[in-house]
Amino acid sequence: MSSAFQSPPQTQSRSNPRRSRHLVREGLLTRFAMCVCSVLLSLLFFAGLIVFILWLSLRPHRPRLYLSSFSAPAVAQPSAGLLNSPISFNVTDRNSNRKIGIYYDVVYGSVYYKERMVASGPVLNPFFQPPKNTTQVAGNLTGTAPAAGDALAAQLSGEAAAGRVEFRLDLKSLIRFKVKTWDTHHHTLHVECDLAVGSDGTLLAAYTNEKCSIYF
Repeated sequence: MSSAFQSPPQTQSRSNPRRSRHLVREGLLTRFAMCVCSVLLSLLFFAGLIVFILWLSLRPHRPRLYLSSFSAPAVAQPSAGLLNSPISFNVTDRNSNRKIGIYYDVVYGSVYYKERMVASGPVLNPFFQPPKNTTQVAGNLTGTAPAAGDALAAQLSGEAAAGRVEFRLDLKSLIRFKVKTWDTHHHTLHVECDLAVGSDGTLLAAYTNEKCSIYF
């Protein structure tokens, strides 16, 4: 007696043409998007690299300012105060950049005694400072306070008699940097020079050519 074993019929799978085309289209879109992203990232990388190399080659530096002289002769007069008295100073402005020039708007100067403004006004007209250049900022101001009889004037007179009166000279201007044919936007430059004069109103030797603080 023999028995025959028959295997179940095998069914052949049929692929869906529409699904295949959809998968192919999705694969192409994915590869295209990856290619575009790769190109954009490469462009950003090279642009950043170029900017970094230019920055290294230019090495931008802030201007450097040094107090050369300062004179307030009225302090030598007991209880005279500074009202309507001359105040003069000279500041050396150095642009140490090799390829970067600096445009200055009007430079304003202010003198403070005990945080009270005692003189103020424009001291230099707009100018352009070429690379590797030194400019002298010479200011001549007229004192506006304190007046004789003012308590602050008496304090100033007392310090002058002791041989040391401390002032602060502030300079302010709008500046922009020039790299060949390209100009930056404006920056507000603030300069602070702490100083002291003797009983004759002239700058003490310890403060001659003292570097001033600057900030934007």
